[in-house]
Amino acid sequence: MKITKDSNFHLTYCSNIHPGESWLEVFANLEKYVPNLKSRLSPTEPFGIGLRLADVASKQLLESNNLAHFQDWLTQEDLYVFTLNGFPYGGFHRQVVKDHVYAPDWSTQERVHYTLNLTQILATLLPEGLDGGISTLPISYKPWSGEDQATFETVLKKSCLNIASVVAEMIRICEETGKILHIDLEPEPDGLIENTSEVIDFYHNWLLPIGGNYLSEKLHIEQILAETKLLEHVRVCYDTCHFSVEYEQPQSVFGRLQSAGIKIGKIQISAAIQVKIPAEIEKRSLIVERLRPFAESTYLHQVIERRSDGTLYHYPDLITALPHLEKSLAEEWRTHFHVPIFIHDYQILQSTQDDIATVLHLLQTNNACQHLEIETYTWDVLPSEMKIDLLTSIQREYEWVLKEFAAN
Repeated sequence: MKITKDSNFHLTYCSNIHPGESWLEVFANLEKYVPNLKSRLSPTEPFGIGLRLADVASKQLLESNNLAHFQDWLTQEDLYVFTLNGFPYGGFHRQVVKDHVYAPDWSTQERVHYTLNLTQILATLLPEGLDGGISTLPISYKPWSGEDQATFETVLKKSCLNIASVVAEMIRICEETGKILHIDLEPEPDGLIENTSEVIDFYHNWLLPIGGNYLSEKLHIEQILAETKLLEHVRVCYDTCHFSVEYEQPQSVFGRLQSAGIKIGKIQISAAIQVKIPAEIEKRSLIVERLRPFAESTYLHQVIERRSDGTLYHYPDLITALPHLEKSLAEEWRTHFHVPIFIHDYQILQSTQDDIATVLHLLQTNNACQHLEIETYTWDVLPSEMKIDLLTSIQREYEWVLKEFAAN
């Protein structure tokens, strides 16, 4: 949906919050939730969908007449698809996900084939006049490479070539249909690219020279034109939770990416857990107990602590970080756990909601991105006292964003 009738900002929520990996399961969830949300939030205007498809669902949607039937349903319900979530390849709910969410990574052909399927689907569904993005993982998972520089470089080189091969297809689609599609790399803690500096380094030292050379040879164009096309079709998915956990200020990120010629393809609206660390051991013990229910077994919940001298220290998961909190040198912890965006305080914990408000404010003076996607996918694993009816929860998240946007 458009945030206002006169704006070009499109707001949706990501359907990855619903369990189900097959197309039948995905469509059943869309039928159950989306028309109800539209009637509550956008009864007279088209309502957008942020569609998450696992690999198996993407293949099934391309079979028989499934895609045409889905298009008919979208038209009938006055709905449209403008963004896909192509990050989790396989199972994402009710099973141990952890670092499996990064597999297969961009160094593999499986990731290429999956993203090409998503590209075909989005090219078909995307309305005229809109560009469309496919958010995807931050190349790979950093701990998999360890300290082995050769492995790190091999993964980067293969990934650049594989991304460029998908871009070649997006260029073909653009030339034939006029539709601009883009891959949106999603930096997050412990991803192979996890912060602004690493994103810029990846583009300038890896993607543009290696991917540009690939496109130059494949399409018989000059290197500089190939690099321009890469910058058009490979963008960044700015997840407000992820950049907050990295302690990066939105205005700085926007400015540095724009100065580097890197576009933001999608902004995912999500909040992380934030907690100030007191000096008293008794108060720290209370924080440990308050955080313990969030140390669940499905997803990775990376923790980054900031110490008084400004240095950052990383823990791979909340469950491994908690035993260190009482003796930590930190003054603050931020945890990659997507909590409801309409709540700022959780007893002695807080969220990074303020960063979302900052981003929404910046967007009104900085035309960095027009695609916004709410992405609180953790409803199933939230502590019981934070769970309410899912439809109402999603509605409350939309209403908070709309109210915050209007206030700016």
